[in-house]
Amino acid sequence: MSAATAPAQRRLIGLLLVLLLIAQIDQPYPEVALLQHIPTMLLIVAAPPLLRRWPLSTASVACIVAFMALHTLGGRYAYSNVPYDDWARALTGGSFSDAFGWTRNHYDRLVHFAFGALSVVPVAEIVRRWGGLGPRGAAIAVLGWVLAISCLYEIFEWLLTIVAAGETADRYNGQQGDIWDAQKDMALATLGAILVMAMGPIVRNRS
Repeated sequence: MSAATAPAQRRLIGLLLVLLLIAQIDQPYPEVALLQHIPTMLLIVAAPPLLRRWPLSTASVACIVAFMALHTLGGRYAYSNVPYDDWARALTGGSFSDAFGWTRNHYDRLVHFAFGALSVVPVAEIVRRWGGLGPRGAAIAVLGWVLAISCLYEIFEWLLTIVAAGETADRYNGQQGDIWDAQKDMALATLGAILVMAMGPIVRNRS
C-alpha cells in the first residue's frame, strides 16, 4: 500500500466498520446476526496488516469493501427479508416484485452476482502481481476463484442445515423454497465475473 493510497483505503475500511455498526441498530434478526456478520468483522480486523504485507490498489480494495457492504445489508435482514420493495414504494409508489412478477426476495441473487463481478479486479491484480500470470491466466484464475468460492459457500450452507437448528439454518440459507437455489447462485456469480471481464481490459492491467 503506497503512501498515496493508504489514507483512501483506510477510509474505505472505516466506512465498512461504520456500516457494520449501523446494521446492528435495532437488529431485527439477532439469532443469525453474529453468523452473518463474522466475515465482515474478520475482514475489518485483518485488512490493515494484510494490506501492509500484500498491498493492493485502491480500486481492488473498493471492490472488496463494496461487496462486503452489500453483504452487511443482506446480513442485517437475514437476506430473505431485505425490504427493497418497501424502499421502492416509498420512492416511486411501485415495487420491483410487482414490476417483474417476483414471488421471492431476490436480494441474495444480487449479492451472488456482485460477488462474481466485484472479484474480477482484486483477483486479477493478485494473480498478475504475485502469480506472474498473463491476461489469459488471470481470466482463468478469476473464474476458478469465483466457481470455487461459490461452491464452497454452498457446501457450507448445506452443512449448516445439518448442524444448526431448523429455523436458524433456514433463515441463514435464504433458500426460500427454491430447490435450485445453490445452482442459480453459482451461475449468477459466474455470470457477474464473465460480464465484467467482457466489458474491458481489466485482467490485462497491472495495478
